[in-house]
Amino acid sequence: MDFGTWLTGTTEGATDLAFFIVRAFIGICFVVHGLGKLGLVGGGTMAGFQGWLEELGVPMPAISARMAMASEITGGLCLALGFLTRPACLLLIVTMAVAGLKGHQGAGYLITNDPPGAEYTINLSVICLMFLLTGPGAIALDTVLF
Repeated sequence: MDFGTWLTGTTEGATDLAFFIVRAFIGICFVVHGLGKLGLVGGGTMAGFQGWLEELGVPMPAISARMAMASEITGGLCLALGFLTRPACLLLIVTMAVAGLKGHQGAGYLITNDPPGAEYTINLSVICLMFLLTGPGAIALDTVLF
């Protein structure tokens, strides 16, 4: 294989494997964040998340907190499995847009800012946008079922 082919070439199998790996890791990331809002991982709790949303002035913080948690868990599971991938990505993009615009409002881009910027939510949204545009790849339940 020449250098140019090594730099620019790919195979369908390698692309599908890459899609699977990224989908699985990012999907699990969303699930872990949703479980954190339930107090099952990390130090967060639903009450704490709800209180923070209330401080930010988010309407109906109890419902909003549960919607964010549910979208991260269900959207993340769907993304990881490649099941209903595009609808899951739409859900996750909206969730991350709200998180970035409301939760990181005025904090800039970098997550290392004080308070933390929207870097993480933007990057997750862009990854979900990529799957929204490309689909899940061949190693996905969507491919088997539909």
